[in-house]
Amino acid sequence: MTSSSRPTVAVVGAGIAGLAAAYELACDGRVAVVVLEGSPRTGGKVLRGEIAGTSTDLGAESVLARRPEGVGLIGALGLADDVVHPATLQASIWSRGALRPLPAGHVMGVPTDLRALAASGVVSRAAVARAALDRVLPATKRADDTSVAGFIGRRLGRAVVDRLVEPLLGGVYAGRADQLSLCATLPGVAAVAESGSLLRALRSATPAASSGPVFAGLPGGVGRVPEALTKSLIDWGVDVRLNSTVRELRRNGVGWQLVVGAAAAPTATTADAVVLAVPAAPASRLLAEVSPAAAAELGGIEYASMAIATFAFSRSSVEKGLRGSGFLVPAVEKRLIKAATFSSAKWDWYPRDLVVVRCSIGRFGEAAELQRDDRELIGHARRDLASIAGIDAEPVDASITRWGGALPQYAVGHVERVARIKSAIETISSLAICGAAYDGVGIPACIASGQAAATRVLTKLRGGGE
Repeated sequence: MTSSSRPTVAVVGAGIAGLAAAYELACDGRVAVVVLEGSPRTGGKVLRGEIAGTSTDLGAESVLARRPEGVGLIGALGLADDVVHPATLQASIWSRGALRPLPAGHVMGVPTDLRALAASGVVSRAAVARAALDRVLPATKRADDTSVAGFIGRRLGRAVVDRLVEPLLGGVYAGRADQLSLCATLPGVAAVAESGSLLRALRSATPAASSGPVFAGLPGGVGRVPEALTKSLIDWGVDVRLNSTVRELRRNGVGWQLVVGAAAAPTATTADAVVLAVPAAPASRLLAEVSPAAAAELGGIEYASMAIATFAFSRSSVEKGLRGSGFLVPAVEKRLIKAATFSSAKWDWYPRDLVVVRCSIGRFGEAAELQRDDRELIGHARRDLASIAGIDAEPVDASITRWGGALPQYAVGHVERVARIKSAIETISSLAICGAAYDGVGIPACIASGQAAATRVLTKLRGGGE
């Protein structure tokens, strides 16, 4: 062991998954923890900044409240009394020349009620009639996994995929329905995939709506969570090292040696166990010698880049242009922005005289769109806001936040790929992996992933060796 009193666990990566793993390890109290983060800050894609002097999220901006991990950790950090919930969740879709309401009863864009679908106007009458064929089509058999578009298109028609399902999934993965895995991204749909009519199966399988809120946030932004996590870790004596890129990972007897820092002047850090909380590509590089099988599988996970254009407007100049919490834009509409969130309408803690709007830009395979400079992206986003939502006022402030390689693509076969990665890692008892590349990209899923990785190495360390 690296210490005569306590074993040391190195957590590589200080995004929300890595911080959650470090927090779980530190709470245990029987291990020393060192966190190695290659960038100048912690938090990963959970980040807040300022717009017009007001704190706002520049990355993820809410936590799924119906999963316990996110709100549970917020409570453990002493922030439970600050939790707020959206004032509105009435989102729209820009489709066929107008902003139209999401049809009631959908499951991530998959409709369950044809009357609601027709009333929304999101798709044409002909597309509604095509979707109705689902009720008489024979059951769709599938061998293993399939793409979202492949399965739902066969059942409900391509228009439903293009104008409902893909915009919803695009907001989560910035991906393409033709490539995304049905099993990984829509497990509830996959579970009833061979039941015959998808419409009837989803209506029967969808539980009654919960009375509790769907999402949770914090005044000032959920970027407060990694800030509070980092402060707690430092207060507990955890060694948090920024600008400390891990370049190599080697076995060192029963432990590990990590080569850290600039290539010209690397240093060595030793640990008894390692939690890898970095994206798939760097994880693949670090595991190339340690676990070639896991490295090869990780190397096959692709990522989408994106950007967020954040605008602040005077309320008096745009208030009449706002409707609900924002809107989604299908890729078939050929717009630059894929979604807009009316943050100051969704969250009531913003100053009353300010309207804050976030526009998401970037889909998988459209990296060229993000090559524009900030001024150009802001200009294009403003034009889309004006033509779609009538917001044509001059902003009092605007900014671009770029997220290169931000969102892992859960391609067809992703569930099986992750199972193979975990099987390979399982043979190395003092190593664990976590993060958005595996079992979910949301904040609670990443927290759960980090907590599970910490539990794994703690269990193995207590058990003594491999």
